[in-house]
Order: sequence, then C-alpha cells, then structure tokens
Amino acid sequence: MNILSNSSLALSAPLALAAVTLASCAYAETGESSSSAAATPDFTITEMGEFDRPWAIEFIPGSRTLAITEKAGTLKLMKVDTGETITVTGVPEVAYGGQGGLGDVAFLNSEAEREDGRTIYLSWAEMGEDGARGAAVGRGTLVCTEESAGCAIEGLDVIWRQSPKVEGRGHYSHRISFSPDEQYLFIASGDRQKQTPAQDLSNTLGSIVRLNLDGSPAAGNPFADQGGVTAEIWSYGHRNILGMDWDAEGRLWDVEHGPAGGDELNLVAAEANYGWPTRSYGENYNGDPIPDHTNDDGFVKPAITWTPVIAPGDMIFYTGEMFGDWQGDALIAGLSSRALVRIEIDSDSAVEAARYDMDGRIRSVEQGPDGDIWVAEDGEDGRILRISM
Repeated sequence: MNILSNSSLALSAPLALAAVTLASCAYAETGESSSSAAATPDFTITEMGEFDRPWAIEFIPGSRTLAITEKAGTLKLMKVDTGETITVTGVPEVAYGGQGGLGDVAFLNSEAEREDGRTIYLSWAEMGEDGARGAAVGRGTLVCTEESAGCAIEGLDVIWRQSPKVEGRGHYSHRISFSPDEQYLFIASGDRQKQTPAQDLSNTLGSIVRLNLDGSPAAGNPFADQGGVTAEIWSYGHRNILGMDWDAEGRLWDVEHGPAGGDELNLVAAEANYGWPTRSYGENYNGDPIPDHTNDDGFVKPAITWTPVIAPGDMIFYTGEMFGDWQGDALIAGLSSRALVRIEIDSDSAVEAARYDMDGRIRSVEQGPDGDIWVAEDGEDGRILRISM
C-alpha cells in the first residue's frame, strides 16, 4: 500500500456505512451581526469510520489520504477511497488529560507532488517539571514504505514550546497554520486558563506566534526588537483559539472560546491586542462580570460574538466547487452547538449565514480533494463524516 499515492479510485462500497440527509437552519446572531435565512441544500453525510477522540483531520496535499490525530497520542492515516487505515509510528509522548494530548497535524502544499518523505508538523501537550505542562510543536519527516505497508515519523524535533509551562490541563489551543506563501508558521497559543498572562508580552500564553518554518522567530514580527519569546508574538489578548485559516485575500482569521458566553471570530493582525481578559462579551464562570468592549478601549473588536456560545472546535475557508455558493465562506466546527456553522465574510465584517445540525459535537473540519467537506466528531468513537452533494 502506498498511502501517499495520488490515485483517484471510486469510493468503495464498504465505506458507505451510513448516509443521511443533513438539515440546515438559519440562526440569529448576538452582538452586532445578524444572520440571514439560507435555503436548505440537499446534503448527504457518509460515515467513513470511527476513531478514539479525534482532534484534527488533514488531507495530505496531492493525495487522497486523511491524517487523523487521536487525542491520547495516536496518529492514523486513512486512504479514503478504500478505508485502509494504518497507525503511524514515531509520534511523541503526550501529556494526555483534560484538554491535553496530541493536537494538530499539518503538511506543506508545496510538497504535493511528493509520494514519500513528506515534512510533517505536529502539536501536542507535553509534561514539564513539577507537573507543569505546555504545548509543543515538532517537525519531522513522514516516511511510508510500500514493502511493509507502514509509515513512521523520522527525525521529529521540537521546534517550538509554549512559554512558560504552567499547571493545569486546559486551553493549549496549539492549532497550526502556514501563511499562504508557506514562508511562515503560525501557532495558536492559548492562555492555559491563567487569564492575565494574555496581556503580558513577556510570555506567549494567550497569543498567536509567527515563526519561520524551523521554529525560529520570523523577521518583521512586531515585538522582534525585545528578543526572547516576545519576538515570536504576532498578536495577543487571546483566550483559547481552536481554529485558524486564511481567506481569499490572504488574511488570517481565528475562532476562539469565550468564557461563559462571548465566543469570538477575529480578523488577526500584527501587533493587535484582542482584549482578553480585560474585555469580553462573556462573563467569568463564577458569575463575575467582565466589561464589554467599548469603542475607545484600545482593543481590536471581534467580527462576530456568540452568546449562547457555539464552542468552536476548528475552522476553514471553503474554496471548492461542490458547494459553489459557499466559496469564500468560513466553516466552523461546533462542539456544544453540534453543528457546522457557515460564516459569510464582507471586507472586515462577518455574519453567520446558516447553521447545519450535525447531531453530534464537531471537533474538526477539513475540505476534501473533491470539494467535499469532512468533519470529525468529538469524543470516544468519534466518527469521521463526509458531507457531499
């Protein structure tokens, strides 16, 4: 089996484990945005398999192979045309528990023609001293041998660590995204449920960092002259970023969890401060209020906020042909909302266009090679679902 081959076989019958029609509903927004009604498309959902707490799904560029991270520390590759699935060796040991474990997986589009020896990036939660934990990102080479029908990550090196490591098992974020020209690596670094460090530039908690592909701070970062980990920071004042992607204009957007209320979609800019925990459209879990944003507070305001929350798990911008009316729209995986949330973007503003009930907590979303949409359910026996017309 060459798991990275570019073959285009017809979808095999054994994979059609379940096919159902997906219903949609228009949804009203909170904050300054309002949603518009959307016609209900005729979707088909096909169940492609079950995995143990899948966290991220990513198609290997130029192939019909889906990489799936399982939170407890396993990376699997699935040939979507046949359903063959293998477990990749060479994955790092992870600090599993709470929100921690194996996180994101990413590949370079520039290597789409390669059938072997792909560069692979992984994120995970790792242990430190005295029970402290933090996110890490590593880079290695994914090598698959047809003779043994196996794949392994070789030469995996840690190229970035969240700073500092702290106690607790939440808000790692650790989503990975490359700039459209693939010169830079962007990593979401959550506030680790510590709140105030998100306003402190001496650490990388509650920030998005911009790095070279080898993990070194990128030249031209807004705080580069301060050195240390501060030189890594691109934007700050974030809480718990679970999705990042680039629109057609080459602009980075993120989606992040608010506290009790106040989930956010943000247009990310260099040196921008998004206000957490000084400002939020939510409240603390103990009921203590947090001031809402005001026009003169000096912070960048979210494009959309949600109360009640959608609990975002991931996001992409759709570029395919299968759902042609959605080109340029953002698709957000919803956990507590149990939905795929579609967002229309107009310049620097956004509006929720529709919410599609998925009857389950959705952790991750990905665009397939045919323009179809793939999602991963959260939790034990989380299903991988293909959404198609």
